[in-house]
Amino acid sequence: MELDAAVSDAGRSENTLLDVLADLGHDKARLFGCIATHFGMETAELHAGFPAASNAHLLDAETARRYRIVPLQKNEFAFGDPADIETLDTLRYLFKEPIQLKAALPEQISAAMERLYPSVDGDAETIIGQMGDDEKLQFEKEDVALTLNDDSEEPIIKLVNLLILEGFKQRASDIHLEPLSTQFRVRYRIDGALREVEGPPRRLHPSVISRLKIMAGMKISEKRLPQDGRIEIRVTGRDLDLRVSSIPSNHGESIVMRILDKQNLTLGLPNLGFHEDDQKTFQRLIQYPDGILLITGPTGSGKTTSLYACLNELNKPDRKIITVEDPVEYQLSGINQVHVRADIGLTFSAALRSMLRQAPNIIMIGEIRDRETAEIAVNAALTGHLVLSTLHTNDAPSAVTRLADIGVKPFLVSSSVRGIMAQRLVRTICKHCKKPHPPTAAEQNLVGMVSNVWEGDGCAACGHTGYLGRKGIFELMNVNDDLRQMIYNGASSTELRASARALGMRTLREDGLRKVADGITTVNEVLRVTMRDKS
Repeated sequence: MELDAAVSDAGRSENTLLDVLADLGHDKARLFGCIATHFGMETAELHAGFPAASNAHLLDAETARRYRIVPLQKNEFAFGDPADIETLDTLRYLFKEPIQLKAALPEQISAAMERLYPSVDGDAETIIGQMGDDEKLQFEKEDVALTLNDDSEEPIIKLVNLLILEGFKQRASDIHLEPLSTQFRVRYRIDGALREVEGPPRRLHPSVISRLKIMAGMKISEKRLPQDGRIEIRVTGRDLDLRVSSIPSNHGESIVMRILDKQNLTLGLPNLGFHEDDQKTFQRLIQYPDGILLITGPTGSGKTTSLYACLNELNKPDRKIITVEDPVEYQLSGINQVHVRADIGLTFSAALRSMLRQAPNIIMIGEIRDRETAEIAVNAALTGHLVLSTLHTNDAPSAVTRLADIGVKPFLVSSSVRGIMAQRLVRTICKHCKKPHPPTAAEQNLVGMVSNVWEGDGCAACGHTGYLGRKGIFELMNVNDDLRQMIYNGASSTELRASARALGMRTLREDGLRKVADGITTVNEVLRVTMRDKS
């Protein structure tokens, strides 16, 4: 009778059944076994070695944290509240095959969660102190068995957490972990440039790589083929999404982690680095009711950030916006985002065909990669949709010839494309150590008649590089009637470039040199990321 009354009480409050009975003075551990039996569940005793950290790949971290469950083995999970029938039913629905759920004390679930899906926390001195020369490392094929003096995995976990934490603190966009013949090299890409930092001992390479593969949901036993994974963690109160890529090399597996800080996304067009005239032109282009706007550039040139800034500008209650991305890098409120999954047949083209049945006003395609995707995008643009997408080309006019190479007819390109913008990212001068100096003859020849150019002297804030942060430089080609006729006639990218410049288009280098004159960046930085104008 008392148990039935407690069940009823728990249903009316936010407390668990175990909490209600414990408040009545009953022994918590003993009670837990009785509750599990009452609801027909077996119990599981979790401890430091069970479940093993290598089980983390059996369940993604997001599901584990949301429902507070940990994988014991394939299709077997531990759950902390056997009286929560609603969540138990949800879990059985989520998994497409039969699963077995066992009950474990909530504090044991919490401890296991921290081991299998850790949050980043660590300090360099503590970790270095624990990483002594007398460490013994032991590896097995299908499982990770690390023996570090006291048979604890904790030092390796802390070391991996430290590598991620340091990358975050230094504003790195990528973390590169590369095994060489005699060293384990660690490099952070900060403001677009790689910086090498002191790496762990070479002997720790297999342990670190396996730990990261477990966190990213990869197969630790597969060392011959490239793999991709994802880690979701919380660092100093901020949610980070790490895209993890592993590839076999001569001296072992190399891993690159791309850090996506969900709270650090610049979504305003003014923050991208436009000059006022280019920003007005660009805002006019994205207000068209139909047509294609393309953003071009190499990997890491900020194309996705620019697309998200466009979506943020266009995101209004009276417009339906759908994106198809590989992967969805940032979640935007009020926008329907589709994650491409080629492994189950959800390709860009397949997603696009379905999206058009959803009657969107605006479509964003992460990248046009093939003829089928390009043709669907063109047809969408010609039937009243605004399409935003990216291409991998060096400059704006080359996007036209790239579409032709893919297989899109020139008359379709001329009818559908409204504008093309090429972009690069340049490092901006550190505001803490910024100082003027008279331009040299070479700088004067490039920038024009200015009294001073600026440079960073180097300080602690910028890591003594003189640069802090990045801004975009842009080459914006507005496709007017003259250019549209040239595209229809199959003009080359060289001819299109000459005509676009005659109509007022600035090249990437010219826009970069304007930013040099404004004291935003340096001549060397602009020359580093742009090619020489043939004219």
